[in-house]
This record gives sequence, C-alpha cells and structure tokens, in this order.
Amino acid sequence: MKKLLSVLKYVLLLGISVFLMWYALKELDFQRMWAELRNANYFWVGVSLVMGVVAYISRAFRWHMQIKPTGYDPSILNTYRAMMVGYLANLVLPRMGEVVRCSMLKRTDGVPVNTGFGTVIAERFIDMLMLLLAIGVAFLVEFERIQGFFLDLLSDKFTNLEQVLASLYWVLWVFLGATVVIIFVILRYLSRLRKSSYFSKAVEFFKGMLKGVFSITKLENQAVFWGHTLFVWLMYYCMSVVVFFALPATSDLGWGAGLSILVIGTLGMAAPVQGGVGVYHLLVQATLLLYGVPKEEGMAYALLVHTSQTLLVVLMGVVSFVASMVHRRRTVNQRAAEVNTSTHELKR
Repeated sequence: MKKLLSVLKYVLLLGISVFLMWYALKELDFQRMWAELRNANYFWVGVSLVMGVVAYISRAFRWHMQIKPTGYDPSILNTYRAMMVGYLANLVLPRMGEVVRCSMLKRTDGVPVNTGFGTVIAERFIDMLMLLLAIGVAFLVEFERIQGFFLDLLSDKFTNLEQVLASLYWVLWVFLGATVVIIFVILRYLSRLRKSSYFSKAVEFFKGMLKGVFSITKLENQAVFWGHTLFVWLMYYCMSVVVFFALPATSDLGWGAGLSILVIGTLGMAAPVQGGVGVYHLLVQATLLLYGVPKEEGMAYALLVHTSQTLLVVLMGVVSFVASMVHRRRTVNQRAAEVNTSTHELKR
C-alpha cells in the first residue's frame, strides 16, 4: 500500500509538470521559438554551466563544514557525491533527495541519517534566508515590475485567495490543537513511554537531528561558511545573467532583470514538482514579459537555463552515483582481502 501511494504521488506530480509545460507552450509560435534556440550563442550557456559546477562544489564544502561539528568527518569528495546524487533524486521525486544524500553519507562515512538530515534542514533554512534577502533587494531595485507581476498574478484570483487563506487559518488552529494534545499526552504518560523501545529510538533520532541542525552554531570558521553561502548565491545570480547574452531578445537586459529572474526562478524551482518543470518556465516567461521580452523568446530563455542546468545535475549525479558504487565495492573487497590475510597469518 505504501509503495502504491508513492507511485501515485510520483505520477500525480509528473502529471502536474506535464500539464504546466503544455499550458506554457500551447499558445507559442514554435517555429519562432525554435529559431531562437537554434541561433542562440551556446558559449554563454557553457559559461553558466561552469558557474553551476563551481556553485555545487562550494555547496559541498559548506555542507562538509556543517557536518564536522557533529563529530563526524566525511571526505569532501564523498560529501559532494552524496549531495549530487540527492539532487538527481529530487528530479525523480521532490524532497526525496534530502533523505537519499544522507543515506549515501551513512554508507560511505558512517554519518547517522538523522544527524545528516539535521544539517540539511539547517542548510535549507539558510537558503530560505538568502532567498528572502534576494527578494528584499529585488523589491528595492525592481519594485514597479515585481509589484506588477504579483498584482497580475493575484488580481484574477483574489476571491480564491481569500478562501485559501481562510482554509489555512482553520488548518493552523487544528495543527496547534493537535500539537497541544500530543504534548499533553507525552507529558501525561512520559513514565510509560520511556519504557517503550520505539519511544527511545524516536527520542534518539530527534536528538541526532537537532545535533545536525545546531551544528551551524559550532562551525570552526563562520566567515568561510558564510563566504561559501554568499558565493553560491552569487553564482546562481550570474548563471541567470550570462544566459541573457545567448539570445538577442535578452542580451540588453540589465542586472536588475537578472535579480528578478533569480528570485522568481528560485520560487519556481522550489515548487513541489519534478525539477520545477512547467512552473519555472511559466514564471520566468511571465517575468521576462515585464521587461518587454516576447513570449517565444522568454520561453527560449527559460528552456536554455532550465534544460542545461537539469542536464548538468543528471550528468554530475549519475557520475557521482557510479563513482560511489565503485568506491564502495573497492572498499568492501579491500576489507575482505585484509580479513583473509589476517586469518591466513593466524593459521600460520
């Protein structure tokens, strides 16, 4: 039953992605869009891919810095491979990659999954802060255009928005009520729960996860950590800007437009569908319309950025997975050989 639900969830999310992609493309002039893609200057796409590789390496260093204060010291190479395989898994099923990369690091370096997952939660929180900072700067620099984007997005759906907010209001109260009840039950039957092995395992798992979350407060070098964070987001921004030069319709856009694309595109990639497919394209196309870029050219830009970066993740993820499996097999064979050698010497 659990596997069936997972398959249905995957099919549903994939169906949403396909529908959104169809909706984004259905009214476009394909010949015009194909001409834009065929005549694009792919040198700048290549530059953006190099920036993407550098950003992923920097993220791996940053994740390694988070893990070290927990008492574990995985190799940076294994940390990088686990992270890239996790990103690859996210293309199959959103949010699955976080668990996959922690599981890989458990196999290669013995880092507990709960501790690794705690560091991932902290990482996501930091990225959310950086996104909020980028949104704030974008509103200051491109206020009129971004304000227009959100007003156009919400103007036709204000009634539905009110209904959604009302529903969320009741959901929040139900969640708070359930939380209070759970806390009361735990405190009321704490002595009995402590005797349960399942409860003890849950507590240990939660403690390990908190250890990972708060590892950020025990970093050896805070300046280097935040330097990596700023550098990663600078690369994300530059990756958006350099692809402007690949198309004539976007080559004259300024750094303010790049900031808008960074913010709106990141929101699209955060959508709970495989790789942000459809959502990213729709949002980026709509954002470029605010800068006078026609729909076909805007979609060509979105396809260039999203497709190239997705292929990069697939390539780096597959290579990392194969390399991890080969390394693990070699390690197992080496240990088996050492055991056989020791056994043989003991017999002698």
